[in-house]
Amino acid sequence: MGTDLILRVLPLLEQYARGALTPRAVVDAIVQRIDASDRPEAWISRVPADALLARAAELDAQRERHGPAWRQHLPLYGVPFAVKDNIDVAGMPTTAACPPFAYTPRESAFAVQRLLRAGAILVGKTNLDQFATGLVGTRSPYGAVRQVAHDALVSGGSSSGSAVAVAAGLVAFSLGTDTAGSGRVPAGFNELVGLKPTLGLVSKRGVVPACRSLDCISIFAHDVADAWCVLEQMAAFDAADGYARRVPPLGIPHGPLRIAIPDELEFFGDATAAAAFAATLDTMSSRLDLVPAKIVFEPLKRVASLLYDGPWVAERRAALGAFFDDHRGDIDPVVAAVIGKADAFSAVDAFNGQYELMRLKREADRLFDTIDVLIVPTTPTHPSIADVQAEPIARNSQLGVYTNFVNLLDLCALAVPCLRRADGLPAGVTLIAPAGADHRLAVLGARVQALVDERAGAHAQDAALIAARPLPFDEPTVTLAVVGAHLRGEPLNWQLLEAGARFVETTTTTPHYRLFALAGTTPPKPGLVHVPDVDPGARAIEIELWELPLRSFGAFVAAVPVPLGIGTLQTADGRSVKGFICEPAAVALASGALDITPFGGWRGYLHSQAPAASGPGH
Repeated sequence: MGTDLILRVLPLLEQYARGALTPRAVVDAIVQRIDASDRPEAWISRVPADALLARAAELDAQRERHGPAWRQHLPLYGVPFAVKDNIDVAGMPTTAACPPFAYTPRESAFAVQRLLRAGAILVGKTNLDQFATGLVGTRSPYGAVRQVAHDALVSGGSSSGSAVAVAAGLVAFSLGTDTAGSGRVPAGFNELVGLKPTLGLVSKRGVVPACRSLDCISIFAHDVADAWCVLEQMAAFDAADGYARRVPPLGIPHGPLRIAIPDELEFFGDATAAAAFAATLDTMSSRLDLVPAKIVFEPLKRVASLLYDGPWVAERRAALGAFFDDHRGDIDPVVAAVIGKADAFSAVDAFNGQYELMRLKREADRLFDTIDVLIVPTTPTHPSIADVQAEPIARNSQLGVYTNFVNLLDLCALAVPCLRRADGLPAGVTLIAPAGADHRLAVLGARVQALVDERAGAHAQDAALIAARPLPFDEPTVTLAVVGAHLRGEPLNWQLLEAGARFVETTTTTPHYRLFALAGTTPPKPGLVHVPDVDPGARAIEIELWELPLRSFGAFVAAVPVPLGIGTLQTADGRSVKGFICEPAAVALASGALDITPFGGWRGYLHSQAPAASGPGH
């Protein structure tokens, strides 16, 4: 089991559901793997084996109590994970990779609490660039974290240990933090997915801040679908976090996405990295029908320069408070030099920096008015540990060229592994989009991953799975019944996805409806008509229920063409929901409409017409 076990979220859950695996067996395998691992520097502290076994037994008992509905109550049942050691776990020291700073919290971070309630198993806390200051993974008294397969190369930081723990197969997913790229650079270097959500979507209460206004918790996983599954559990508004917000999610645009790349690409002389990025773009263009345009990258580069060469470095200084003054000698010299730059900035500089950022943000907004997704290399090059030790500031700065601007501009991002470099090292791209476009990025990310991963078929299914699963709503919604061309797989289903709707269930109406195939509609559509109880031809009709944000309901209704409209339907279990109805005149005898009620629904009718149909939908 220890060598054969594949630690990925969705495959684990599937094996648990089949009874092919138990949390106890997973815990036993993990303990063996970590003990035998050649990357001990990835960890700062671990949960003892006996505590892991107790957690496995606790989960078994919870599953027994929940019965057949256990997956609904424990959506991450038995999935092992790790957290970066600037994220609080009750009863475990939080060090931020600085032992004199360490404290032991009584309460876990809000995000960790949610994962534990979902049934995940916490394995331990991971190494990082001290105080989350760095993109290299070398700035820690607990040791430089090496890339998962190459001893001489950096792992990337600051979430170094979190990335390597997943890449080495020691946990199924992990949490990092991301301020300037710390959740993306290590993903790129270790052939992982790195999901950096929209700011405020995930609570950062219980996180040692680097730049409190820019920080967010990020996710490392092997697959986009796995990362999305984790985000679904963490994305909840936390009123106790002053930076949490209810993020209105953007829907999935219909048709090919408008994508772009920077007009100037910088690889710092690494021709192998440049070739890998070009090869990935060629593959995307030929197989996904996504031909990138170019945008002017200069405004984004100017934003990036504000992070370390502008007054935002003072926010890192504010995060440490008196500790920086009293313990400067205990802080990594490079980290201390970076944070110490704050002394050169005044309050006036801070305000002027804000003004400059707002000006540049307007330029960035105009860029994203013309595109849906910006694609950049996750990293421009892959330095060795020796390279970084020789030039610690310069090498680190190079790694942030495609990451530093993202949080300052309130963008979301998703790093995806892609075609490897010619020298065999991992390479990847990062997808970037406006705040709230997390769902859009995840769907595209799964499609991109399917192009290059050996599990291409599984990833192709992942894209469809993610598309039907927007994040849990934290806003008013409307339940909408659809009966024909808006059903899953049918020609107009994209309108629901574009509106940000979530599929709820397939059910039926009460047995007081008739369904007609309307004449002359493109694409073909049915009309649903409520009839009196005494109508002998009436019956229950199959429908799908979708949950739609109230803010997008009006636009959706406005696009419904005559003779259809939105009224109120009665479901078989007695609910009243909004749904598609039809004007009676459109189904009158002279209208040419065909009564298809006996088929029990639009799908049943289409199935009966399959030999004559031009395709699976219509």
